[in-house]
Amino acid sequence: MKLSKSGKHVFASDFGTSFYKFGPWWLMKKGPDVVENRGYFPKISKVSAEIRGITPREVIVGPEVTEYLESRADLTRLHYPMRNGIVERNDERGWRVIKELVRYGLKKYYPGEKAVDGTPFNGFYVVVSLAAQSPTYMFERMFSIHEEVNAEEGGNLVRAVTIIPQPLAVAIAERATTCIVIEAGHGNTQITPISRDVIRTALIPLNRGGSDSDRIAAQILRDLGYPELAREEKFVRIFKESVGLVPIDLDKAIKWAKEHPSVLQSVFRIPGTAVEVDMGDKVWQRFLIGEYFFNPSHEIFESYYSRGFTPPKDTLIGGEVIPGNVSLAEAVKRAIAKTPVELQAAISKNLILSGGAFNWSVPPALKGVATDSPTKMKLMLSKLGIETKPKMVSDPQYSVWRGSVVYGMAVPETLRWNWSTLEGWHYV
Repeated sequence: MKLSKSGKHVFASDFGTSFYKFGPWWLMKKGPDVVENRGYFPKISKVSAEIRGITPREVIVGPEVTEYLESRADLTRLHYPMRNGIVERNDERGWRVIKELVRYGLKKYYPGEKAVDGTPFNGFYVVVSLAAQSPTYMFERMFSIHEEVNAEEGGNLVRAVTIIPQPLAVAIAERATTCIVIEAGHGNTQITPISRDVIRTALIPLNRGGSDSDRIAAQILRDLGYPELAREEKFVRIFKESVGLVPIDLDKAIKWAKEHPSVLQSVFRIPGTAVEVDMGDKVWQRFLIGEYFFNPSHEIFESYYSRGFTPPKDTLIGGEVIPGNVSLAEAVKRAIAKTPVELQAAISKNLILSGGAFNWSVPPALKGVATDSPTKMKLMLSKLGIETKPKMVSDPQYSVWRGSVVYGMAVPETLRWNWSTLEGWHYV
């Protein structure tokens, strides 16, 4: 990645539901910095803080959060602002967390008077990537937050800000002009037909993502007799990543697992912890964790719903209700149907999967029973009469960030922000 002739120093900020990925253009080969998209509001008196040598702050972000946690009850003061890719308009705590994450990222990579390539530094050109369905107030708030942070930190951190939909950033990173990007993060999934730009009338955002696999994993932990562990979001996520499997066919996978109990690992020592989880004869439930993201309408989940486990929330788009438990393949079919007929064939052929919710591994011993995300989508879509070969981006977790850097380099400095086209630079 070469710096533009004008010396534009691009800084990309990808605000995912679970993680904030950030960094300047010179990290392009290495990849972005990553911290959890959360903040901790400590309950500590000024006197106690002085005695302990701690500077009292309203909110803590980044790696320091773990230094402030004291007990499981303390977790109630953790705030995750983007549950479904959106920060609610009146969630002032959430916006406070976002502001401190912006400050943390920009200050960490502020190079001083000269950037790493020796060119004069006059502030970052910040590209903020948000969920494609983000309302206007989020754009406005992001602009004002960067203005505030820049002013509070001396006025030389930020030169200008622009905003890009996360799926479009993926398409840019993949050099795709006509495609469907399925960007599946922790809290939401954006099914986004693109023909040079996002076809907003065909966009289907689902209130479903990696967090829903976390929720079913937490319920499985409760049923196994580990209710305390099920309350800790971070542990549940680690458990899901260690245990979860995507079945080729759920019914056949469950039957196979019950007939071959010794093949499936049932006892797990969770990495980075001192905890061991024994799934015993319920080891077949490993397949439920992956299946739930792809198809929460499978009849096996009805038993969970009948016990009070809530399915993903419905989505309202232009008066049309998209059921929260719609299969991912059916949602893709609906998105395709919303595009012009002459585009549908071209769009269907280029299906791009991106995001951490698609990161599923297949143990060698389970080939033929478990599968990866592209194969799962191919099989599900084929049953609906859509023949395609979905591809996973080479770097599913960082594709949005990389595409944002490329976009920032390409947008001319003379192009001012336009609220009609949602393009250009907003100068601070």
